[in-house]
Amino acid sequence: MTARRIWLAIDIGLKLALISLLLTAVLYPHLPQFEGKAMGGRAVAYPLSVLIVPVVWFVWFRRYPYPIAIDILVVLPFLIDTAGNALDLYDTIEWWDDANHLVNWAILTAGAAVALSYLPLGRLNRFALGVGFGAVTAIGWELAEYVTFIRNSPELATAYTDTLGDLLLGTIGAVIGSAVVAW
Repeated sequence: MTARRIWLAIDIGLKLALISLLLTAVLYPHLPQFEGKAMGGRAVAYPLSVLIVPVVWFVWFRRYPYPIAIDILVVLPFLIDTAGNALDLYDTIEWWDDANHLVNWAILTAGAAVALSYLPLGRLNRFALGVGFGAVTAIGWELAEYVTFIRNSPELATAYTDTLGDLLLGTIGAVIGSAVVAW
């Protein structure tokens, strides 16, 4: 088995793990780790998000080898978030949410920065575009969190401070992920 096939198997395994965890959340929404976590929204949005790389590749770039590394880097943050919910880490480890905003945005932004490496851009431009991508997606994430489960929950009282921290951590993660790939 070639290294490429092994990485492709890993990529498929990550997607299957994500779908399995999302199905668990949908089938057992009454479990405490899933209550109030907008798992129904995640069950729709996450599979659509992990289809972005395959669809873009198939429509525009299928004459090139499939970008397994980019795909893995896009899938991992969604899997980490879903696994964290399934294992109830958000409610049992105080720093888990903060770590996820930092690490998951570093991973996701690295995926975007690797994709940008296919374009005729200099390192500084790839870095800046990667950071911009990470910051914009962090803002979008926080808006989605607010709409799906914060505005009607007890978390609303501390949401402003938490959101500012999450935006900062997501942007720092974007800087890290973009810098690692650019340099």
